[in-house]
Amino acid sequence: MNKSLKDRIFNLTSNEEFEDLCLELFEYQIKHNSIYSKYAKIILQDKKPKTRTEIPFLPIEFFKTQKIISCEKQIDKIFKSSGTEGERSCHYVADLKLYQDSFSLCFNKFYGDPKQYTILALLPSYLESKQSSLVYMVDSLIKISNSSASNFYNKNIDKLAKDIYVLEKEKRKILLIGVSYALLDFAEKYPMNLQHTTILETGGMKGKRREITKEEMHNILKYAFNIENIHSEYGMTELLSQAYSNGNGIFKTPAWMKILIRDIHDPLTIIGNKKRGGINIIDLANIYSCPFIATQDLGEKINDSTFYLLGRYDNADTRGCNLLIQ
Repeated sequence: MNKSLKDRIFNLTSNEEFEDLCLELFEYQIKHNSIYSKYAKIILQDKKPKTRTEIPFLPIEFFKTQKIISCEKQIDKIFKSSGTEGERSCHYVADLKLYQDSFSLCFNKFYGDPKQYTILALLPSYLESKQSSLVYMVDSLIKISNSSASNFYNKNIDKLAKDIYVLEKEKRKILLIGVSYALLDFAEKYPMNLQHTTILETGGMKGKRREITKEEMHNILKYAFNIENIHSEYGMTELLSQAYSNGNGIFKTPAWMKILIRDIHDPLTIIGNKKRGGINIIDLANIYSCPFIATQDLGEKINDSTFYLLGRYDNADTRGCNLLIQ
């Protein structure tokens, strides 16, 4: 990536700069992303977007059947969503350093330096699927944490319980990142009083447990571990950036990632704040794939950088970051 463009993406200071970059990257996609270009031209006909709300958003399902790429560079990495081989989304990442910069800057913005944490990962489904962007991100953060106690646990919740007990006793600052069903399994078998641990949940039940609302799941975890809030990560295979929540279903995005809400009855129409609809995501870091994606998730925008995550469309496919319906 052009260094000055990368610097602009990660050092945005105004809404006007974001708007300018959206339109600039749209033109880049039209020129270099054949799949997106064909789709956008069908939607736009002869029109040209003047604001971010007029830019076409590529349905996320395209990542399951098409190679979504906007450069001729050699591919650094292919990330795949969890699920069966025939249903997995593929994200062809042409610049792995760009992904590393994005998730590192984002984590630092919301949680500070990873070196202050012992990071424990309970992500069995993602480890089994191989080629997981989430596992790559967490593994990188574990290495940055520089703590010999940081670790992946796969399904070994017995060892996780023993390690957390020791780390809590030592008053270590712990970040436990886990998929929802595995955290519930852990909570049922090893309820404990956590005073130095932040729990960050990601994903859903993966067919392993009965689907419940996110609020109900958080309440179970809060009761089991005697903590006030459960944090959440909102990311997906098809993106290079993440949003984070420190509770109550309210997510915040970094400056280079924003959401728009589309009308559920008219998907080409963008609606205003405090209205429920489908989530469209602008991820400016995703320049070499597609920065403009229409997800299968439902949400409500609070302001330019904050939104409620409400669930998923009823007919949406199950995928790696399957959400719990509120």
